[in-house]
Amino acid sequence: MTTTTTPGLRRGLKVLGTLLITLSAVTPASSVFIIAPGVMGQAGTGAFLSFVLAAVVGVFMAFVYAELASAYPLSGGEYAVVARTLGRLPGFVTLGLILVTQLLIIAVIALGVGTYLAVLFPNLNGPVVGAVTVLAATVLACFDVKLNAWVTGIFLAIELVALLVVSGLGLAQPARPFTDLLAHPVIGDSVPASVGLIGAATAVAIFAYNGYGSAVYFGEETHNPHRGIARAILWALVITVVAELLPVTAVLLGAPSLPDLFGANNMMSYFITARAGSGVNTAISLAVALAILNAVLAIILITSRMVFSTGRDTAWPRVASRALATIHPRFGTPWIATLVVGVVGAVFCFVDEQFLLVVTGTTIVAVYALLCLGVISGRRNGSTAHAAYRMPLFPVAPVLALVALGYVVYENALDPNTGRPSLYVTVGIAVASVLYYVFVLRRKGNWELHGPADETG
Repeated sequence: MTTTTTPGLRRGLKVLGTLLITLSAVTPASSVFIIAPGVMGQAGTGAFLSFVLAAVVGVFMAFVYAELASAYPLSGGEYAVVARTLGRLPGFVTLGLILVTQLLIIAVIALGVGTYLAVLFPNLNGPVVGAVTVLAATVLACFDVKLNAWVTGIFLAIELVALLVVSGLGLAQPARPFTDLLAHPVIGDSVPASVGLIGAATAVAIFAYNGYGSAVYFGEETHNPHRGIARAILWALVITVVAELLPVTAVLLGAPSLPDLFGANNMMSYFITARAGSGVNTAISLAVALAILNAVLAIILITSRMVFSTGRDTAWPRVASRALATIHPRFGTPWIATLVVGVVGAVFCFVDEQFLLVVTGTTIVAVYALLCLGVISGRRNGSTAHAAYRMPLFPVAPVLALVALGYVVYENALDPNTGRPSLYVTVGIAVASVLYYVFVLRRKGNWELHGPADETG
């Protein structure tokens, strides 16, 4: 394994710090308040089953992530792992998919700030507020990663309290029995939610949980990463599922009127106001705005590590690669990569939000599939033989995950409005990545897979 000649990232995190940043990137509150309404709008009360199915896929994928991350706890994340288990071309396709997704999701999340600040400032310009949020988070992300772990931890505690309040409002006063969610899911008030709609909505629910595997990006900054990162991933999934599934269930059970809930411009605000009044809605909305800022910060931290790794691996022209691989001499962070990520994310805040959702909709499904193939290949060719964590009942998890992902792709292909266009975009990104690899990187022979100077295995 070739090692980098650039200064390494500073190992300043313990497993708890890595877990806090990872959970902040998942951002349970943002998922519940921004992404979950999309699932409910698509599947009605069947959203409960969509989130349960997504949690099952999450368990499979957490096992996959944990084993791969314990073998290769690298700042390049998914692309660095796939390149070492499946080969360089699949690795670069993974890079293309995850890079586009990560840069765009910063804007998707940041655009939610204006929505929830509108309870106090109704005339805010959403894209401007989102861009300012991204730039402010970018400045903070340039500082020491240990400081950022503490900041994200404090903000995370606030958003978890908000989710507990929402859960209590619904579970304390249920308007319908829990069995209705299991046996009689409906859209509106009485139209049955089909299996197809629930399956298609599962893709969005998977996206809502996504992020527990992001702990791998801090492998080069975490002590004892070969064991610690796997633990962080598994704990992140458990906490994420509980923190999101509980309030979603509470809203579906406790909403006074399902037609009013599904027809509201802001489903969560409708529910909270109906159950606790406008004052509580304002307080929780401000907490959610803070959670979104926290999520933007965490995602910028993650994406900047990946972009730093692409520079270290000379994925771009040498001048650009050298700049992106620069480490701040005082803070030990990839500060140029961080600034690039922040500026690009801020610009995307001015792009049509529906376009952003279409582009990011199914790319994560493709990345998950590549990781599943990677962990199977790693066992067969021995590239993950040194992994400190080995998933139970191999290969059950990756095989079942592939089956579930295949079903999600099938259901999305049947959706002409969002799902099918998203699949086309995913294929387009993959093709563009292949062309760049074949005609630029392979021809010049300058894509080298580097790791930290103290990498073992």
